[in-house]
Amino acid sequence: MNNTDDGPSPDDLSAKAWKIPDTFIIMFVLAVLAWIATFAFAPGQFELSGDPARIVPGSFQAADAPTPAPIMGDETRVGLLDFLFAGLISGDRYSPTIGLMALLLVIGGTFGMMMRTLAVDKAMFAALPDGKAQNETLIIGLFVAFSVAGATIGMAEEAIALTLVLAPAMSRAGYDGMTAILTCFAGTSIGFATSWMNPFNVIIAQSISDLPPLSGLELRLAMWLAFTIIGALFLWRYARAVRLGQRAPIGTKFRSAAPLDKEANRFTLAHKLIILTLLAGIVWVGWGVSTQGYYLAEITAQFFALGIIFAVIARFARLEGCSLSGLMEGYRDGAAQLLPAVLIVAAAKGMLLLLGGDAPDSDSLLNTLLNALSSLTSLMPDWFTAGAMFVVQSVINFFITSGSGQAGITMPIMAPLADLSGVSRQTAVLAFQLGDGLTNLIVPTSAVTVGCLAAAGIQYGEWLRFFWKPMLALMGIGLVLVLGAHAGGY
Repeated sequence: MNNTDDGPSPDDLSAKAWKIPDTFIIMFVLAVLAWIATFAFAPGQFELSGDPARIVPGSFQAADAPTPAPIMGDETRVGLLDFLFAGLISGDRYSPTIGLMALLLVIGGTFGMMMRTLAVDKAMFAALPDGKAQNETLIIGLFVAFSVAGATIGMAEEAIALTLVLAPAMSRAGYDGMTAILTCFAGTSIGFATSWMNPFNVIIAQSISDLPPLSGLELRLAMWLAFTIIGALFLWRYARAVRLGQRAPIGTKFRSAAPLDKEANRFTLAHKLIILTLLAGIVWVGWGVSTQGYYLAEITAQFFALGIIFAVIARFARLEGCSLSGLMEGYRDGAAQLLPAVLIVAAAKGMLLLLGGDAPDSDSLLNTLLNALSSLTSLMPDWFTAGAMFVVQSVINFFITSGSGQAGITMPIMAPLADLSGVSRQTAVLAFQLGDGLTNLIVPTSAVTVGCLAAAGIQYGEWLRFFWKPMLALMGIGLVLVLGAHAGGY
């Protein structure tokens, strides 16, 4: 993309996030702790009943003694040094591990190819204010588009590069850097947090929880619409006040930015067809899941088909940089960007196998942990447990900012704990989704958060002073939603 400001690159901005141990380091430390725990605590198992089978409360039976895991595993037991290998090969094409890893890699490749066509970038350029018309309606349209992108394709890191372009354009049109942040970063974050089909948090969490992908879609669609409307109204009031001089602008480093080259970034028919194909593909996936019972293998095939269509359109239109080799490079790059998420899912599964597995009716330390947690939750009303899940997930996101990583670590515990606590698994996924997603707006450990702020010329302290009240409101609404979902039997 063309950017007339000589500011830092997106990679430089991402590197400025507050340092915290990498997610893989956290995963390895947890694996070591899990291995040590096998020497100290006895595993146990529960009885199951019903269809689908669920844990019978109070049925926990502990083994006579601990069963230490070896350093190097064999055909009967996973060891410390091969827990990642065990996670990578666990299950089949329909399992939450193998199936999810395949889905993530194919989705990453498909979206990598789409981004190679620059269709999203050119669409945004076409809608950018050019300084001749000052219109909050246009900004609201961009906000909704970013919210849709966050909800459907899980847009996150891309927001840094898009903010680099959006901030100067907003400044030229009489707005400020904060308007760009609210439009791009807040839009994608709200869409990501309240999505009905985000492949990087909702679908992963539901698959791990043995729930059909996209189940509970109606409530999530309504939730996304409500949060998007609230965010759009807040943005409209702020942007209008800045343009009319009713409040001081925040983030003014781009006020003298030169005009963008609109001709060089023309939104062609081919770009429009790619965007329309993406929207049609989203509808297709929703139809397949809701009416045909499509699961991980079928959803993966659908996204692969989208990639083929993107490639055909790009080649026939001879889009720049979209030779067959260029498109395949985009596919590889997109898949490579999601490889860390794939490895985290595998590591989380391997860690569970190190504990003895996640089957409730087989001896495992995970069952021992669940029994202890359920003993604590039994002292509290079930609505309190639902709310506590939301709070806990929000806190964990400060340390594990990867949505897929947080799902892989927490949902194997939260899903069966929900069974034991009188909370539905769907509500537990909702608590994870909102706790993980909403706090992305403020976590200083996230490269996306800090990178977008730097791209718009806004200090993190300025952002907190400006956004702490709206953030409290969003968290309050999220908590009410989780409690309401529990009360309504969601």
